[in-house]
Amino acid sequence: MKQFLKYTLATIVGVIVASLLGSLILLGVVGAVAGSSEKVTQVKPNSVYEIDLEGSLVDRSDDNPVAAAMAEAFGQPEEKVLGLDDVLANIEKAKNDENIKGIYLKGGTLAGGFASLKEIRDALIDFKKTGKFVLAYADTYSQKNYYLASVADKILINPQGMLELKGLAAQLTFFKNTLDKLGIEMQIVKVGTYKSAVEPFINTKMSDANREQVTVYMNSLWDNMLSQISASRNIPVDSLNAYADQCLMFQPTELTKKYALVDSLVYIDQADSILNDYVDDYKLLTHTQMCNVPDNAKFKKDKLAVIYAVGGIDDGDDKGIKSDDLVETINDVAKDETVKAVVFRVSSPGGSAYGAEQIWRALSVLKTKKPLIVSMGDYAASGGYYISSMADSIVAQPNTITGSIGIFGMIPNISGLSEKLGFTYDGVKTNKMSDAISINRPFRPEERVMMQNYVNRGYELFVKRCADGRGMATDAIKAIAEGRVWTGEEAIKIGLVDKIGGMNDAIAIAAQKAGLDEYQVKQYPEKEDFMTRLLKSFGDDMEVRITKAQLGDQYEIYQKIRNIKNLQGIQARLPYELDVK
Repeated sequence: MKQFLKYTLATIVGVIVASLLGSLILLGVVGAVAGSSEKVTQVKPNSVYEIDLEGSLVDRSDDNPVAAAMAEAFGQPEEKVLGLDDVLANIEKAKNDENIKGIYLKGGTLAGGFASLKEIRDALIDFKKTGKFVLAYADTYSQKNYYLASVADKILINPQGMLELKGLAAQLTFFKNTLDKLGIEMQIVKVGTYKSAVEPFINTKMSDANREQVTVYMNSLWDNMLSQISASRNIPVDSLNAYADQCLMFQPTELTKKYALVDSLVYIDQADSILNDYVDDYKLLTHTQMCNVPDNAKFKKDKLAVIYAVGGIDDGDDKGIKSDDLVETINDVAKDETVKAVVFRVSSPGGSAYGAEQIWRALSVLKTKKPLIVSMGDYAASGGYYISSMADSIVAQPNTITGSIGIFGMIPNISGLSEKLGFTYDGVKTNKMSDAISINRPFRPEERVMMQNYVNRGYELFVKRCADGRGMATDAIKAIAEGRVWTGEEAIKIGLVDKIGGMNDAIAIAAQKAGLDEYQVKQYPEKEDFMTRLLKSFGDDMEVRITKAQLGDQYEIYQKIRNIKNLQGIQARLPYELDVK
């Protein structure tokens, strides 16, 4: 009894201590956030907007003020996240503010998609038209970040630094051998020769069709990147390819200047001196400070809505698209009489075919009331194209991944695993098909036929939605469908996209179609309030943070496998998850 009381008392004390510690951490985080809150930024003369190109680039910032404080409280590195929406808005503010003389791109390892980086690059080109300067400095430039920095008036690099220029490579991870060892068979039903999302689970290497489309897609990305670097740096594309073949990042840094890829080899303190050559006694404005520079645009009664659809559709990812929530947002915008036109920003690899259909329906109703323009981000493929297809006009970047008009279903058969574990199954049923599509055994012949017909119907509906939306015959859509992926540059040639451009181009088209000269741009859905973000940070966000810390580089593989359990119904999803380097 004494021992029991001893351990019981120890447990109670432990719970109390843990609760107190948790409360102290919570108070500390809230206090840190409150203490670090930024006031409105007053821009002083001779200011320079500094964009720190580190961390991850996302379509829309999540305004999470607790992330840094929580990372410090739990002894973990802060995950830097840069919102494309904020960067583009800040560049526009910098362009129009006479006190801001230039932009300083600092660092060169920002992880982002090709299309998103091009949007920033295009905004910087537009910024330079005012006569203001752009200067870039980094110890190391990743390939994508050099593509972004190549637009700068001067590119600086650390004398001992690296500039990655080696071409693109794409890699797929295959799980078939692992599944075989576990005794799990993935049973596949699909439509589309190029619909290869299922390949990692049933093959050990890429199919010929998938290799073909990935090769075309990768070459298109690379050629587009080189052509723009060539134009900015006045270096022939053939020369850039020759430099890439040398794997330049492992060559002496001096070669980067010899090849005119950079202008100077300098240390960070010397970069400060070069900034002084552009602006005497300059003052740096951080990205956060720029976000707090007031937007002096006058209030306008008429609104142009930007609705964001980012991430997988109904795939269980808290940061992805929840079709029910998105439909509710679309319906609210459709009813808002002050909203005169809508830009639907899509950056999605697709997902649930059912979820995509519900979003399609809501957008189709909205389109009867006001102009609808789609702006495609890094990818708008499969289900992402499904929900884009009915728009009045589709705008994409040349390096946007789109198309992938195809559908698949994937049902595991775990009978082999059950046998290894000694499980057996028995039961009763009232009808012939009562136990249809069981994961405990292989498909029966009639079940496979039934599932294939189900997927075929989904594919025919997908094709019809695209044909109706694009004003094309179904046979014309089928000729470019089969699950094949296209870049925006290719898609415009085959009728899947109307215009090459970014978000600002889509907004201009929407305003023109609505006859708007003056308007206010409002983003939907509205960002979460402080307390909601705070509670999330202690919930799912913390789980992700801890899991990433434990698994490191293997976290992405873990996430892919975990998401399999969330695949419900037939899927309209990108044919692969490539690691492009």
